[in-house]
Amino acid sequence: MMNTSRLLNTDSPANNGALLSVVLSSDDLPTLPTVASKLLSLTSREDTTLSDIADLVVQDIALSSKILKVANSAFYNFPQQIGSIPQAVSLLGTNAVKSLVLSFSFLSMNKGGAQTKFDFDKFWERSFTAAIGAKLILARVPGAEAEEVFLPALLKNLGELVLACTLPEEYEAVWAAADDTLGDNRDAEMSALGADHCLVGYEVAKHWGFPLSISLPILHHHDPMGYAGNEGEINLSTRAIYLSEILMNIFYSDKPEEFYCQFQAEAAQLFSLKPKCIEAIMEEAHLQLEEGAATFGLKVESTRPVQEILQEANIRLSLLNLDYDQVNKELIKAKISLEKLTKDLQHKNKLLKDLADVDGLTGIYNNRYFQGALDKELNRSARHGKPLSLVFVDIDHFKSFNDEHGHLVGDFVLTEFCKVMSENLREYDILARYGGEEFVVVLPETNEENACLVAEKLRAAVAAQAFSEGREKYSVTASFGIASIDEHSEFAPDKTELIRMADEAVYDAKKKGRNRVAVHSVKKKWYKLA
Repeated sequence: MMNTSRLLNTDSPANNGALLSVVLSSDDLPTLPTVASKLLSLTSREDTTLSDIADLVVQDIALSSKILKVANSAFYNFPQQIGSIPQAVSLLGTNAVKSLVLSFSFLSMNKGGAQTKFDFDKFWERSFTAAIGAKLILARVPGAEAEEVFLPALLKNLGELVLACTLPEEYEAVWAAADDTLGDNRDAEMSALGADHCLVGYEVAKHWGFPLSISLPILHHHDPMGYAGNEGEINLSTRAIYLSEILMNIFYSDKPEEFYCQFQAEAAQLFSLKPKCIEAIMEEAHLQLEEGAATFGLKVESTRPVQEILQEANIRLSLLNLDYDQVNKELIKAKISLEKLTKDLQHKNKLLKDLADVDGLTGIYNNRYFQGALDKELNRSARHGKPLSLVFVDIDHFKSFNDEHGHLVGDFVLTEFCKVMSENLREYDILARYGGEEFVVVLPETNEENACLVAEKLRAAVAAQAFSEGREKYSVTASFGIASIDEHSEFAPDKTELIRMADEAVYDAKKKGRNRVAVHSVKKKWYKLA
């Protein structure tokens, strides 16, 4: 066995070069798939369109099949069958597709050429459980981007995977010496190797070109208070990932009640979550895990409700000192109690599903609701011969705005932006968040000409608004793209085509200088106040 501990200085990530050099130069280091690497580069560009992403994904046939499977699964519950990658990308949105592509890329990784007893299946099962938990936690935190936490949560223990691949014999000894079988083996890693899996995962993530929003949560997920930076998104993600591991341990530990109490206490401390909110997370966790596992083709050990797991643990404790007859009586009582609990949880799960249509940050409808609403309006337009317009809205230079002012200010502007938009729409118009700083407006019974008037009104209202927070005032503009179905038109696009047309129109508006309205037609038209 290589004595790597003598090669290391553990004072800081920068000084731990010896072991990291061995790891990063190893032939057994997992490689980032080409499509995943290109997608990271592509989505970092502001001018990337949905078509660009679709063109990249279709290059990988196996990956395309997995994306289509997810798009047609109960995880998204779209009402129509999705038959192509461009259609799937249009429906899911940029952030969701990026997360899916990268998640599938990592979930397909195996041990490569190294021989190891490391349980890769169990590793990814528990990592996936934590990723679902982190997303569920941040969905309850005002101002947080729940979609963005899934990937760093999935990769939080990336360092364990890397060490198992590149130093299989050394890392096998680490696991044999570890006291904690649920993943926190840092003390044993430090003793044997001189560095822990958090540092190794962080350095490998940097090596692959991952942004700090992913690599820093990997480094600090066991100690969220150790992150001393001022990036709000990273701070929220790190805390949520830390909590998600505690939530995961409720499912896999033989002492779930201990982790249950710990989760309650630390969720309140880290996010100021109220008891009702914490209980809602607990109640929904198994349902989200079950749906997610089915979508990604994973087999998970347990998808039972948390309350059922806890009650079973309490039953086991109460049976330790009972005789045979007492045990039978207690088991009958427990069975009746569990059946009642299951019915109650099923009812609560249905209520939780009904609350899934609203975006947690802005308070407007989310992408999932938009997809169903657009289907209904398209059908109504076809039945009654009425016009219909779809407006895509993209806040100009918003990534730069976030970089300059921070994500908390960005979240404030997104929320106020939606208020301005809502105040200038009709009651029956549909405003939804498509993803990130992208929004959509469905205008029933509105032709192209009137849609241009509505979009110009919205554009002018946004441009004129001073978003005030305390003494600070911020100004933003937005680009608008319109696609319409006219009541007299011979061409009636389906939903996917209509979304594509509106997306191309907003891209045209951005190319022509932003802060304007573009119409998708044979002859493009641009509208802007003088």
